Amino acid sequence: MIDTLITVLIAAGIVIVLWYFLKNVTTLIVNSIVGIVTIVIISQLNILGMESFKLTWGAVLVCALGGLPGAILLIVLNFAGISI
Repeated sequence: MIDTLITVLIAAGIVIVLWYFLKNVTTLIVNSIVGIVTIVIISQLNILGMESFKLTWGAVLVCALGGLPGAILLIVLNFAGISI
């Protein structure tokens, strides 16, 4: 009886944790897409006088993981002369 109760409590805990993460996944995906689109537009249209900005796999990875803050970080680093 106690084993069944423990199993149900563990399963309920797993469901709650999964619900929390899946609820936030859509926000993370949208943020990543906005970051990647922002960095592609900036690199293709030479916005902000950034002709030297190169779109590399590292930049795409930073934008995919960081989203819009990652894109802003790449822009600031490019102004400082650091490229990823």
